[in-house]
Amino acid sequence: MADNRRALGAAGERLAAHFLTKSGYRILARNWRYGSAGELDLVAADGDCLVAVEVRTRRGQSYGTPEESVIQSKQARLATLAAAYAAETGWSGPIRVDVVAIHLATDGSLREINHVRDAVDGSHTL
Repeated sequence: MADNRRALGAAGERLAAHFLTKSGYRILARNWRYGSAGELDLVAADGDCLVAVEVRTRRGQSYGTPEESVIQSKQARLATLAAAYAAETGWSGPIRVDVVAIHLATDGSLREINHVRDAVDGSHTL
């Protein structure tokens, strides 16, 4: 079961990276870890803005939408990780946290990609 979830997540991250690249973003890092504090799925540049991207992939909606799964505690962790990435790399421009929600049909086919910009309240002021 964990392998299936991992494979689903990896597939979603590939779709999200492709989507963002086609939208003009530059991918800076994938699966960036900050010790035991957590991981950023993708880190991208949108012009002069650093974007920490949380990718959520769901097959069907029996457990809710991918967007709904980014709860407040996860949002706070993402903001902290984005600031840590900026500090570690010397980023001095604006920062924000986005969510890319991958909606798959129960058969695994892509239904929709929803890009939620500035998904964490106040993330642009980190």
